[in-house]
Amino acid sequence: MPPAAAARCPLVWRAPAALGGALSRPGMARRLVAASAGGGGRAPAYGGLLLDAGGTLLQVARPVAETYASIGRRYGVTKPEKGIMEGFKRAFSAPWPKTLRYQGDGRPFWRIVVAEATNCTDDDYFEEVYQHYAHGDAWRLPAGADTTLRELKDAGVKLAVVSNFDTRLRKLLKDLNVSDMFDAIVVSSEVGYEKPAAEIFNIALDQIGVEASKAVHVGDDETADKAGANAIGLECWLWGDDVKTFSEIRERILTTDDSQ
Repeated sequence: MPPAAAARCPLVWRAPAALGGALSRPGMARRLVAASAGGGGRAPAYGGLLLDAGGTLLQVARPVAETYASIGRRYGVTKPEKGIMEGFKRAFSAPWPKTLRYQGDGRPFWRIVVAEATNCTDDDYFEEVYQHYAHGDAWRLPAGADTTLRELKDAGVKLAVVSNFDTRLRKLLKDLNVSDMFDAIVVSSEVGYEKPAAEIFNIALDQIGVEASKAVHVGDDETADKAGANAIGLECWLWGDDVKTFSEIRERILTTDDSQ
């Protein structure tokens, strides 16, 4: 997912002895922001953070092609993993004739993707693959994501998930122990709009009570995330390009440097 950069200024600070000596970098950031906000200094650089789910906050625990192939062996799938991945990308990015890719639980869309990727139309195979991705152990959070979310929340930043996903998403966030961190979870299959539509971003901003000009969105798609967010005046950092870790997100939001 592509561009937009803002300079990061690392904070150099030594904890006074009264605070117990050296603090961890995350602890240092939190105390600096708390002291700043409470003492007339700068508040966090953004009042709200919107996060994409799949590909940004949620990463697959192992490669999709590997999973499709390993489950598929019991159903006669012999297609090599490289071919499976090529078919997956082709089906996933193909124009979808309906308004939303994910209707409800997303089965119609995912059935086509799995069949195109593997050349297997066995209903039992599809269901096993589908159910595999309905559980949190098929996914992982990027390193430091949970710590960053807690620190941003402690600093008063409003948090929201804004995702083109099906109705499994809420359970996945709960399985990964992060659903309680968010002030809003906005899912395309539930609200009837998908990114890059302005409506889905505006719904999230309304729910967290933050204006577009005072929030930032992080996602991994140039069109759905960046173009969609920018169209309503919402800044967007592309995951993997503008920011590569949740530590970077934390430091860019919790900075107290006047240059930000």
